[in-house]
Amino acid sequence: MSATSPIKLDRVAIVMMSAVGDAVHVLPVINAIKRANPSSRISWIMQPGPASLVRGHEAVDEILLFDRAKGPGAYLDLRGQLAHHHFDVALALQVYFKAGIVAALTPADVKLGFDRARARDLNWLFTNRRIAPQPMQHVQDQYLEFLAPLGVAHDPIQWRLGPWPEERPWQRQFFAPLERPAASIVVATSKAEKDWMPERWAAVCDALWFDFGLQPVLVGGRSSRELAAERVILEKTRCAPVSALGSGLRKLVSIIDGSALVLSPDTGPLHVTVALDRPVVSLIAYSNPKRVGPYRKFHDLMIDAYGDPGEDYPISMENRPGRMPRISVEDVLSRVERWRTAYAARYGMGAVSTSRPNS
Repeated sequence: MSATSPIKLDRVAIVMMSAVGDAVHVLPVINAIKRANPSSRISWIMQPGPASLVRGHEAVDEILLFDRAKGPGAYLDLRGQLAHHHFDVALALQVYFKAGIVAALTPADVKLGFDRARARDLNWLFTNRRIAPQPMQHVQDQYLEFLAPLGVAHDPIQWRLGPWPEERPWQRQFFAPLERPAASIVVATSKAEKDWMPERWAAVCDALWFDFGLQPVLVGGRSSRELAAERVILEKTRCAPVSALGSGLRKLVSIIDGSALVLSPDTGPLHVTVALDRPVVSLIAYSNPKRVGPYRKFHDLMIDAYGDPGEDYPISMENRPGRMPRISVEDVLSRVERWRTAYAARYGMGAVSTSRPNS
């Protein structure tokens, strides 16, 4: 097949298996394909965790599970699921060796991947067509690059993450007992270097309650670090934060959607918040915020402790450990004050609405 042959879009496979944030960034690609060709059947290969976030999405026709907890058996299971499939194109959006093996197992006429410079772990060996070389960009923009070879326009950029109509009753039930607008706090991440200190979150919780009239809501999973952070926060606060840890990703969507404000380090719920168009105070120090920060929104609410004062750093995958302690409680509260003056009236104070369109 020549490099200029048009790519059919009747049967499309997406190879992006892990990370909630990456799953969020894939959604505008899928939505754009569906807009261009509504009859496209899109199958997404992904791990069970992020699968729970997008299951039920109107643009996702099928989820093929890759459960890495099964070790080598995960590849055998996936091969069985793929036995009766053949795709026009597989988009190899994940640049790790294990994802390359999955791309190799995926039967497709075209396997479209990153250019050689950006395809790490020899991932380029598993594709037969590649996107044009580009300097490193925000992760969302890098995924949108895959639409150009497909002849698909990426605008308007849409996530359409929900809540689904059937999720609205639970959302109303969750917020009904709260007497104040909710400020959701993502207490921890999958990597300790990205976490902020829980005792500082406790101080922020008290300020949200006493100074800003907001109800702190703790969100996230129930990993050992998240539970430890919850314990410290609840012990050190004078107010009474609501803990919603372990609600699951779909209920997290409903909680974030109904919040007046979200506060989050660099983790998946940050990108869920942007997709839902809710204001977010982001605390970023370990990862490059030009690459993984909030996409095109709420940069004035972002705390960038990754760069040194006055530093014009490039977009890169370089991580800078040990910088989260640079972020002070005062830094966070100054962004909350910015939210109060610039966003609270425009975005509402978090009252749950069944009419606000999906972003």
